[in-house]
Amino acid sequence: MASSAEQGDKYRDFMYGEGEKDTVWRFGAPPNYDVVNKLFEEGRTQVWPVGSLEERVQRLVKTWEMELVHKVRPEDYKSINPQKFRLSLNGKEGLTVQQIRDMGGSYNAFLQTSLPPELRIYDPSVETAESSGKEFATTFPRGFAVEILQVLSGPPVIVYKFRHWGYMEGPFHGHAPTGEVVQFIGTGIFHVDDGMRVEKVEFFYERGDFLAGFLKGGPLESILASGSRCPIMNA
Repeated sequence: MASSAEQGDKYRDFMYGEGEKDTVWRFGAPPNYDVVNKLFEEGRTQVWPVGSLEERVQRLVKTWEMELVHKVRPEDYKSINPQKFRLSLNGKEGLTVQQIRDMGGSYNAFLQTSLPPELRIYDPSVETAESSGKEFATTFPRGFAVEILQVLSGPPVIVYKFRHWGYMEGPFHGHAPTGEVVQFIGTGIFHVDDGMRVEKVEFFYERGDFLAGFLKGGPLESILASGSRCPIMNA
């Protein structure tokens, strides 16, 4: 089977072709989404017709996430207006592209918290882009997929419901893998310009419910001390 790097990605734009010949990629080349695309296709609850509003919004969601994570220079963004871009979570003040970079990337931006450090399952104040990326890649070896469940309004203010999910098949911050789905459902609002470039993103979701899913397997230290084996490795 040909890889996405050979044919282009089925669900994301602005990764290959002449328009990306000068793009600076975080890891030296466009990312390959074959594994998470497979997870998406196997686990999605909706299959939107190509060209429908829902399919176009889903493609935009996947594309801007890809650009924000993998493109080093804001001038290489094509789905985002970097000069106007702001990202806000649950009504908090919007973050610029530079602020997201300064706080260690998108995982840390999405998992902001006001809890005291001793109560944090995941502490974005001490994680870097490298450590957070490695952590979630270990926890979700098949990736962390996103789908659009419903589009409530079209451009220029796009309101939609989304679902993000993955299988916890690796440890997370000292907690044992369960093999179970960890997911969250939320609402997103995109403010786009005439060229469908994202100028403002607002997300509303329950951060705590998502992170609580990582605790079900219990602390690895306790499991190892008791002689038990990893839950998903039991025969």
